[in-house]
Amino acid sequence: MRVAILTREYPPDVYGGAGVHVDFLVRELRRLLDVDVHCMGEPRLGATAHSEDDPRLPDANAALRILSTDLTMTDAVEAAELVHSHTWYANMAGHWAKLLYDVPHVVTAHSLEPRRPWKAEQLGGGYRLSSWAEQTAYEAADAVVAVSHGMRDDVLACYPEIDPAKLHVIHNGIDAEFYHPDPHTHVLERMGVDLDRPYVTFVGRITRQKGVPHLLRAARGLDPSVQLVLLAGAADTAELKAETDALIDELKATRDGVQVVSEMLPREQVRQVLTHALAFVCPSVYEPLGIVNLEAMACETAVVASAVGGIPEVVDDRVTGTLVPYDEHDPVAFERGLTDAINALVADPARAQAMGKAGRERAVSAFGWDAVAQRTTALYQSLT
Repeated sequence: MRVAILTREYPPDVYGGAGVHVDFLVRELRRLLDVDVHCMGEPRLGATAHSEDDPRLPDANAALRILSTDLTMTDAVEAAELVHSHTWYANMAGHWAKLLYDVPHVVTAHSLEPRRPWKAEQLGGGYRLSSWAEQTAYEAADAVVAVSHGMRDDVLACYPEIDPAKLHVIHNGIDAEFYHPDPHTHVLERMGVDLDRPYVTFVGRITRQKGVPHLLRAARGLDPSVQLVLLAGAADTAELKAETDALIDELKATRDGVQVVSEMLPREQVRQVLTHALAFVCPSVYEPLGIVNLEAMACETAVVASAVGGIPEVVDDRVTGTLVPYDEHDPVAFERGLTDAINALVADPARAQAMGKAGRERAVSAFGWDAVAQRTTALYQSLT
């Protein structure tokens, strides 16, 4: 079977969980099937890249340029026997290929536009275009893969016209051979982290979804001995950047040990940062699964995370980490919960270490990418 994977992100340009998912899924699928990858951006090995810079649309809304790129993707996948799209960026290419070439279209639900209304800040009217593209593709797809049971429930809530029989839960995976405890400390030393003091870390983009402002406010109440290491990518909007920068400056004025790395670090360096952390903190207000929680667990690091979306399906509360209830109507309580959960681990580092050990065992036994690929292949075969 010849399958075309349609995605915006593909190595080396990976900035989110969907890109990580595609990267590792494709590695395993290529052991089983003939797989072509079509991505967006600059040319690279292992994929056919489609430029987002249409010279006919130099000043167009970003969503319109994405849809233009979807056209070239659609044209390029004529030989595919099945197309599989990831995120709204590529959903319309999959939908058009289904219509044009009469092949099955599989969609993986990594996140949902109706659950991310703050994207209107970033895309303006383009958010209505992205929402239309997602809904159209999902409702017409031959199968929708949800990366968690929580995501399955969200899909049905947002798009009730979808036949529940078309929905299949296949959890994200983790490469536990790559993500493992790293004894080296040179990256941390270069960053200026004090290895004689504990630190907690965050890894992710600065977007409303990831809840970074909540973490920064929660950090005001952390034990003075704790450092905070933020591996935080670029903010979605200038307004969010200004808000985040102000909170960081305020925090630095009241405590030391606040380290912020704004560029995306190579995975090998992220692995080292995760390994030596007392805990990884995931303050997301919306998270279909949260691959980074699995990455931290595979590095034997305890997790403190919000109890939203698919996170409770990954983080075993009080075993591999601590889940903190999130209520959008009471952010102060959520922030206090993050503070208390982190401070409890600071006071009991042996417990944090035990959680880390249990986390790696869970990541290895329950979330291997080989199993994800086998289940995905079985789904493909049921449609052709």
